[in-house]
Amino acid sequence: MDFGLTEEQRMIVDTTRAFVETELYPHELAVERTGALPLELIREIQAKAMAAGLYAANMPVEVGGAGLDTLSWLLYEKELGRANYALHWTCVARPSNILLAGNEEQRERYLMPCIRGETWDCLAMTEPGAGSDLRGMKASARPDGGDWVLNGTKHFISHADLAGFAIVFMASGEEQTPRGPKKLITAFFVDKGTPGFTVRDGYRNVSHRGYTNAVLEFDDCRVPAANVLGEVHKGFEVANSWLGATRLQVASTCLGRAERALGHAIAYAAERKQFGQAIGKFQGVSFKLADMAMELKAAELLTREAAWKYDEGTVTEADMSMAKLKATEVLAMVADEAIQIHGGMGLMDELPLERIWRDARVERIWEGTSEIQRHIISRELLRAVGG
Repeated sequence: MDFGLTEEQRMIVDTTRAFVETELYPHELAVERTGALPLELIREIQAKAMAAGLYAANMPVEVGGAGLDTLSWLLYEKELGRANYALHWTCVARPSNILLAGNEEQRERYLMPCIRGETWDCLAMTEPGAGSDLRGMKASARPDGGDWVLNGTKHFISHADLAGFAIVFMASGEEQTPRGPKKLITAFFVDKGTPGFTVRDGYRNVSHRGYTNAVLEFDDCRVPAANVLGEVHKGFEVANSWLGATRLQVASTCLGRAERALGHAIAYAAERKQFGQAIGKFQGVSFKLADMAMELKAAELLTREAAWKYDEGTVTEADMSMAKLKATEVLAMVADEAIQIHGGMGLMDELPLERIWRDARVERIWEGTSEIQRHIISRELLRAVGG
């Protein structure tokens, strides 16, 4: 594994960072204070992102993306992750890789408009009674002639208000296993405006202001069989095949925010004076900086190794879980310590630290809680010895 970056990767980092600092940072405070991201601002930044070659850069070249390898993609995600989440996710959109699982007709109908910036996708898995245990979902789909009829509720569905369609996972049957009955899951494309499909406002939350969530309700919502993504009853296989690297994406955006917070802490420790010297000279502060830098480096190395192994075809679930777990917990630590170093000023919204601190909280919950990541890691360890 080569720890150095190629010239192309350095260019990706420099270009993305310059875009974030020039086009996204200036709008952060307004989004944070209003909790809103106006559509005209989205379109303005979106056009600039497309011109810079940064829009839908996670997609393969053959469908109009940048065709980045996994490490290059994660370096790009890290730089975008420095900014307010709503700004970078909505204005510099990265369509879900699961859209690549669609057939040719589905790609043309759903994937390509997302790449062109005409609409956005959203993924609907979580329910009020089914979070980490997705097999416990109650929302269902039943065949009826040449259609499927969907019923149930999904919640915590990110940016569903903007999305033109949802990729919805529904319990579509049941199979018997040695451990008892197990639900079978099927994924469907559901267009906004389909009768029986309602998008309602979600919850106000402490993290990622401007990045909305919604409640999706399905009441005898009828969709054609052509809207099945992948195979019937194979929804989990589709998700596992195409969404695995999402944990690495979360890890990378966390690294970007942690690095930004550390940068503020270092600068403040060097310039702030107390008792006749810079506070960075005091061991209580200098040791914090050392620990922050060390933990951040450890998280970055775990993430880069997982990215390298992903492209080598040797990555394991534990590799990705370790990266996600470490990066999200390091972000929380770095954000907290950066505020501590700043004292009272760290809690003022003139600086991004209080936002980074708030935003860090959700990272240990979505895309698999820290407890689920530890379960995946320990399960892999035990399986190796027959446990």
